[in-house]
Formats: sequence, structure tokens, C-alpha cells
Amino acid sequence: MPARSPSNKKKSRKARLPDPSTRRRFQRRLLQWYGEHGRDLPWRKTSDPYHILVSEVMLQQTQVDRVIPKYHEFLERYPSLEHLAEAPVAEVKKTWYPLGYNIRPERLHGIACETVERYGGKLPSDAEELLSFKGIGRYTAGAIRSFAFNEDAAILDTNVIRVLHRIFVAEGDPKSQKAKLWELSEALIPSGKGYDFNQAIMDFGAMVCTARDPYCLLCPMKSICKTYPFSRTSTEQ
Repeated sequence: MPARSPSNKKKSRKARLPDPSTRRRFQRRLLQWYGEHGRDLPWRKTSDPYHILVSEVMLQQTQVDRVIPKYHEFLERYPSLEHLAEAPVAEVKKTWYPLGYNIRPERLHGIACETVERYGGKLPSDAEELLSFKGIGRYTAGAIRSFAFNEDAAILDTNVIRVLHRIFVAEGDPKSQKAKLWELSEALIPSGKGYDFNQAIMDFGAMVCTARDPYCLLCPMKSICKTYPFSRTSTEQ
């Protein structure tokens, strides 16, 4: 059997994107659902990049209801990146308690110090500059660009991975398909609506397309979903 050419190999790694009609239906239904059911969260009432950064770091591996009171407390104590940078790391970690995963406050403090030193206390909006910070990965950079700077930047967290994989892929382990899912996330953002779209898809994963017992019968995506109705016998973990 002849070996596949490099071009074929490259093509095989790309995501099979949904057709334009399916994309538009997904976008329209998702944004309509979000308009009716989106969560009222405190970090959605600000475009301050620092506030967005704090919320995103806190939300890593922590449930929303636990983050909300700590988010308010943390920002009251450290109202700016300058205030955070000036505080001792031990104090920041104490303020962070009991959210756990204590590398997060250390990384957040490091980001604050670097931002003050390199950017005068203002987080940059450029993707490469954001990714240069230790503690800011591709998801967090996309979230800051989308939610603080209103750019059409893609995101891919646990909820988004689950929604996109179930609706558009359905086969294989989603954890091993992140490159394809990133490509899909980027392709689905409607121009000029990145903020609402990204907030919507995260809420949809948290409230409808949940990890266990998703609300398939009430799902507005069931006519285009490749795993409808979702079954626990699915290979997805």
C-alpha cells in the first residue's frame, strides 16, 4: 500500500467543519437560548481585563457558586493588578482560601507583577503577549480577549469541549481531539458576536448539555446533534 503524501496527512488532522447552514442554525439557536436562559454572573457585568482574569483563574477546577463570593472578596482586597503585585504571596494565598489548587494564586500574583513591570499595570489584548505570561494558556487568553476586549477569540474549556464533541463529532475521545475542537470553536463564532457566543456555549454546557444526564429532550440542538439522544453507554467519559 502506498504511503500517504504529507498533504493528505495534514488534511486528515483537520476538523470536518459543519456546513454553513448547520453553523448558522447552531449559532442562532444557541444565542436565542442564551438570551432566555443565560446566567447572571458578576464577571459578566464588567469588561475590566483584570476582573476577567481573576474570574477565569478562579473558575479553573472550581464550581461557579463557590467562586462568586471569593471573587467579590478578592477584588475588594486587591482592586487592581498594582495592588495585587504589591501584596505578599502568602497573603494572597490566604485570601484565596478555601478555593484550593494553590498554584493558582501564585500564578495570578506572578501575572500581576509581570503586567506592572512590562505593561504599566494594564493587561495586553494581543494573543501572543497574553500567552507569554506563565499561567495564561490558550483558553484564558481567548477568554480575556473575548470578554474584556470584545474580540472574536475562540475558547475551549471542559463545557465547550463536551458540547462541540457531542453535537458535531460524536466519535472518539474528545480529550485527544483538542486541535480539531479548537478549529471548530474558531469556525463557529459569528462575526462580531464572540462575547455572547462564548458565554452562551459555556452556559449551555453547564446547564443543558451536562456531563451526566443532559437534557436531550429539551435541547434546541437535537435535530443537528450527532449523539442525540445521548446515552451513558457512549464512549465519552
